[in-house]
Amino acid sequence: MKEEKIQTLHPQPGKTNKLISLAKYNVIKATILSILSECEPTHRELMEQLYAQVKDTFEGGVQWYGETVKLDLEARAIIERIGTKPEKYRLKTTIR
Repeated sequence: MKEEKIQTLHPQPGKTNKLISLAKYNVIKATILSILSECEPTHRELMEQLYAQVKDTFEGGVQWYGETVKLDLEARAIIERIGTKPEKYRLKTTIR
């Protein structure tokens, strides 16, 4: 049986993101949204929390998938960068 894939989006117009496993996408997406529902982390904090939460059960590069899914969530206007120094992330919309 062929694994289901999702074409991720990129927030910069004209750039394309990666075609990845839908199952892995859903794990990383749910974890990122869970983290952002509780705080507004910097990029480093977000990736560290993501790694800490999924490292024991996730197969693959957590940071690579984390970055790919984070960019996709930005492109879909689900999360956004806050213009602070250092930059932080937060939920942009109410997740249904």
